[in-house]
Amino acid sequence: MKVFVLGTGGWGIALAMLLHQNGHEVTSWTFFQEECDLLHRERANEKLLPGVKIPEGIGITTDMSGAAKADLIVMAVPSFAVASTAEQLSAIVPAGTVVVNVGKGLDSKHGYCRFSQTIDRALDGKNPVVALTGPTHAEEVARGVPTAIVAASESREAAELTQEAFMNDRFFRVYTSSDIIGCELGGAFKNIIALGAGIADGLGLGDNSKAAFMTRGLTEIARLGIKLGAKQETFAGLSGVGDLIVTCCSMHSRNRRAGILIGQGKTAEQAMKEVGATVEGYYATEAGYHLAKQQGVSMPITEAMYEVLYNGVPATEGIRMLLGRPRRGEHEEVWVR
Repeated sequence: MKVFVLGTGGWGIALAMLLHQNGHEVTSWTFFQEECDLLHRERANEKLLPGVKIPEGIGITTDMSGAAKADLIVMAVPSFAVASTAEQLSAIVPAGTVVVNVGKGLDSKHGYCRFSQTIDRALDGKNPVVALTGPTHAEEVARGVPTAIVAASESREAAELTQEAFMNDRFFRVYTSSDIIGCELGGAFKNIIALGAGIADGLGLGDNSKAAFMTRGLTEIARLGIKLGAKQETFAGLSGVGDLIVTCCSMHSRNRRAGILIGQGKTAEQAMKEVGATVEGYYATEAGYHLAKQQGVSMPITEAMYEVLYNGVPATEGIRMLLGRPRRGEHEEVWVR
């Protein structure tokens, strides 16, 4: 199978290596000529994947036209570049070619929609879109650490083609799902919760605080997801609780690391600069806040995070906002006496 991978960040390289190991003919694309030259010369991205060598068999290019001959296209670009990259791709990719997106976030420029909707719109609905998402760090995938992920799509054939391309019996297991809405929302919103969990760590709060934050965070993600047509069980799966655990608890997570710095007193801008790579939770918070308002869904953690990140409210005040909310039951239920 010929696979064209858009993006040479940590995820792009890790997935290109996985696909190459699985026996596919892989070409990786970058927008930047300087980065292309560096990767050709060094065969590594030491900043994002230190110690990981890119096999010589993986092509690296700045020419997107090669996507026209691919059997599968993988988009592994930062959230802010999803729309523009899909628009570039629209003039190249033939109808019917499956497009797999691994980015996690929401498109704030087009009504806070999911990335599969953005890609589908850019490609005029002529290509099946798959969201490949779940509890995965590029650093571990590149080293062959056992991993499970989910390929979600409205098209069963597209999801199963993606499963076939990526899955191997050595370290990478792929499940399929028809609930692309829930899988994408879980992947986008867990970045908000991970950023907040990092803030809790930076403030020196304990395990009780973090567990409460993660659990109630997942509850509000599911609340919005169900309103938008997702399935409840999706949020108990790999793209829900699974992705939430790995992103909130690992130092591989840029969102958690940025949150720790904010909890220690840095501004959001200072924290992101120090982390030195895209902190998706920052952008997801703005998009998620407005999407929740748009849908009339209560998301108090997302609202508190928005106040801290965008309105300069101290993190300790954000915690007080959450703890001071009116009393309520854990679940929406009717008591029978």
